[in-house]
Amino acid sequence: MGLERLHICLLIKEILLKLDIESLSSLACVSKAMNFSVSRALPFVSSLDLSAFYPDAQILSGIVGGCTGLISLTVNCLRLENSAIRNVLGPHIQELNLLSCSMLSYQVFASIGQTCPNLRVLMLELVDSDKELKFYLDCMLNGCLFLESLSLKIRGRDFDSTAFQSIDFVLPSTLKSMKLQSVLEHDAIRLVDQSRVGAGRNNVQRAHISFPISPLSSGLTLQRLSLVLDVISDQLIIVIARSLPHLVELDLEDRPHMEPLPNLDLTNTGLQYVASCHHLIGLSLVRRRQNYQISFKRVTDVGMFLLSEGCKGLQSVRLCGFSKVSDAGYTSILQSCLNLKKFEARNAFRLSDLAFLNVNEFPCSLVEVKLLSCSFITSEAVKQLTCSSTLEVLYLCGCKSIADSCLSSISCLRSLTTLNLTGADITDYGLSILGQGTPPITHLCLRYCTRVTDEGVSLLFDSGGTIGKTLSSLDLGYIPNISDKAVLTIAMVGTEITELCLRCCLSVTDSSLEVLAARKRFRDECKPLRRLDLTSCSGLSIDSLVLLKRPSFAGLHWLGIGNTYLSSKGYGALSDICNQKPWLKICLECCEMGCYDGWQFHGGK
Repeated sequence: MGLERLHICLLIKEILLKLDIESLSSLACVSKAMNFSVSRALPFVSSLDLSAFYPDAQILSGIVGGCTGLISLTVNCLRLENSAIRNVLGPHIQELNLLSCSMLSYQVFASIGQTCPNLRVLMLELVDSDKELKFYLDCMLNGCLFLESLSLKIRGRDFDSTAFQSIDFVLPSTLKSMKLQSVLEHDAIRLVDQSRVGAGRNNVQRAHISFPISPLSSGLTLQRLSLVLDVISDQLIIVIARSLPHLVELDLEDRPHMEPLPNLDLTNTGLQYVASCHHLIGLSLVRRRQNYQISFKRVTDVGMFLLSEGCKGLQSVRLCGFSKVSDAGYTSILQSCLNLKKFEARNAFRLSDLAFLNVNEFPCSLVEVKLLSCSFITSEAVKQLTCSSTLEVLYLCGCKSIADSCLSSISCLRSLTTLNLTGADITDYGLSILGQGTPPITHLCLRYCTRVTDEGVSLLFDSGGTIGKTLSSLDLGYIPNISDKAVLTIAMVGTEITELCLRCCLSVTDSSLEVLAARKRFRDECKPLRRLDLTSCSGLSIDSLVLLKRPSFAGLHWLGIGNTYLSSKGYGALSDICNQKPWLKICLECCEMGCYDGWQFHGGK
């Protein structure tokens, strides 16, 4: 008996506790003995991540109920109401991440405050409601006195929420990291300024201050601040620089509805004050264009020179919408920041290949480079970047001058795991080169690469390189020449593929769904598809719905079929499928894969 207990303990410690919840659930179905072992392992699970699928209340309770030692919990709440969350909370929870909470109300704040007194980390994504936010937020913060990280996104029903406007609440003095979306610029200024002065709550004149923060002690010591605003201004930057001397990460994004006035915009002066934050290791300054076609027109190379001289310790830089900054400004960042690992530039209309000339001689060792909608970037810049053997992530979205000529260089990167070529001018020949290479690429996006055909997909997988053995996520959306033949290749050869996007591939028909449903018959080692995007695939007929029923697509978590016959005429069959597969989210709304549209802290153009 003692030996049997020893075997169970070893099984739990060395194997079961190293598996994710889905693997544990599968093992529990193998036999009664394995079910018993899994049940013995659950109380020892300290961290649980349920963000990859969409549990209902019954599934959530069944999983979390056995995890009595749970400290960290992450849940995708797209299908959950308040009562389901209340049932899994308790004083043992120290980290709580509730994502995509479409059906939760502000009352969840009060539930968290009443049941989770030891909470250290909280992330909440809620939909704005007409109920008063202040009361419920106070209830939570009064009960969570040890909170170190707070991330709140309250999404407006049409666009950005204004739920944070004209309310006051007390933040714990223990807070080190805060994210808020969305907040008005003048409210953010008062928020940060109150953290500096440490004013008592009773001293705040609410009639004149719309977003006052009253720390419990002598001011907050925030180290990480992330805000999504209506506008980023010099005044906001100045207050942040003066009030938060310990800041190590600053993330600001704005979405103006009109051209900011000169005194309400970011200029070189603002960047000069950012440069005074000498402890910064992460900086993100983003101007979105989804409301108004606009950029940071008052920032020039001079601002970048000042920034690069003052913040030499930066490890991550993200700059979006700096239309007046040229190669000289960007090069100053790359050359001065000795520890730079991540660099992103978006809508940089004056950034060209020259900024990356001899980049391998720069002191930084880049691991992640994202160049998005930079029209003057060509294959020559990519050839320079690939001289860095440390590169793991490369985004070239919207850089339409990227062509086959740089894929030979990319195919030699031995650490590259993510490659995004959205809108690039590559062909089947380029994919054959990539298919012969050695990068262990797991995520590849070829969306809008309109010169790619079925033959290119075949060459990608069948050319003898590494990618055919490592690729798990493939996006072929909006490519007119992708048809059932390409999907057949993926089904037969792409054994690691778990995410596949065929959005708006008009030549994809029922045959594609049939071969994907039968992947295991071609290769037993094929991993099950987790996410499949068939949005706007007009070649699919209503007859293909039968392929989605059990036992096909057993591991599928998300299916996008918006703007197809399946969504417009298959309501009854879809209800049956949802009843058979309660873990499956079927999206009829044309969302991007995962239904994260609008829930990201960073979205849009």
